Amino acid sequence: MKKNLLTALTASLFFIATAQAHQMPNSGGQSQGTSPNASANSGANANMNRQPDMDTLVHQGHAGSYYGGNVKVSDGALPWDPILINVVCNGETRHTTATDPKGNFLIAPKQADAAANSAASAGPGDAQNKALAQFVGCNVQAALPGFDSNSLTIANRNLTDDPNIGTITLKPAESAVGSSVSATTAAAPKDAVKAFEKARSEWIENKPDKAQKDLQKAVQIDPQFAEAWYQLGKLQEVQKSPDAANSFNKAVAADPKFVPPYEHLVSTAAQAEKWQEVLDNTNKELQLNPAGSPRLFYYNAVANMKLGKTDAAQASVEKAIAADPNHTEPNAQQLLAVILANKQDLSGALEHLRIAVKYMPPGPNADLVKKQIAQLESATQSNPSK
Repeated sequence: MKKNLLTALTASLFFIATAQAHQMPNSGGQSQGTSPNASANSGANANMNRQPDMDTLVHQGHAGSYYGGNVKVSDGALPWDPILINVVCNGETRHTTATDPKGNFLIAPKQADAAANSAASAGPGDAQNKALAQFVGCNVQAALPGFDSNSLTIANRNLTDDPNIGTITLKPAESAVGSSVSATTAAAPKDAVKAFEKARSEWIENKPDKAQKDLQKAVQIDPQFAEAWYQLGKLQEVQKSPDAANSFNKAVAADPKFVPPYEHLVSTAAQAEKWQEVLDNTNKELQLNPAGSPRLFYYNAVANMKLGKTDAAQASVEKAIAADPNHTEPNAQQLLAVILANKQDLSGALEHLRIAVKYMPPGPNADLVKKQIAQLESATQSNPSK
């Protein structure tokens, strides 16, 4: 039975991993005040321009509902991709969110946190306020490869106080190996940069066809324009065009230290089940950006697991979980459960599967995990020492 159990666990895990690989890496689709699907500083964000106006929300809200602020880059423009925002409490990342195209961000408690407080609260609003109070005294920092961030401290506030906690400034890091900004942008001809910036405005205005044409113009003028190739690849990826991978490869070839394209190449390779390629690209990105992201560590772990490197897979998936306080990658919990089950730690595996299913949306994947939980519960009842 134990062999069949482990076989079922592994088979369903990689069914989910393969299904996930067909999704865009970090589509960035997030409602205001919530965590991004994955690393906010890497991946396409096709829906970001359809978000509510965060600037209005920050200035019209009150501190009892959420905190807000904005990010700017010293001596430079904001990147197209959302910027990851970490709320760090006593040295531990407690919450993550991301910026909109204007650099605004909102910090609001997860629904689960608010629900946990609702029983002892007068109502949903009171529960939200109590959940938000957990962030008082915590530091808020931005995370963008190649940049250093200052830190803002969340102070205790009255409900009527302005929720805006201030501005986070990003400055280029002198010792950075990789960066979210390519050196090829500064070297690009004026006409190429003009087309690139025009494409950005068109993208924000939800005019992807026009943006794509201007990005194509930019790379025709300057074939070494890495950021233009990358943004072109993102738009092609949304269209499920086979040209997307070529654009991401052109971006990497033009500037190997430019971080964002790698995770898209990882997703493409995972979709094709090219696990050595997944491993190579995740390792390369982690060399450029050691801080990584939940999804990056997760893909690295899946690739290691597929290639029979169980210990390396466990190390990576544990990093994925540690970097993911909002549980945006519940499949990481499932992968760790598979590893622990293979090591005969059935109670540990059960614990992580229960966490996974708690944060999975209803559907076939969640149903599979529930079946795994039932199997493990039966196994642990018959072998209590496990």
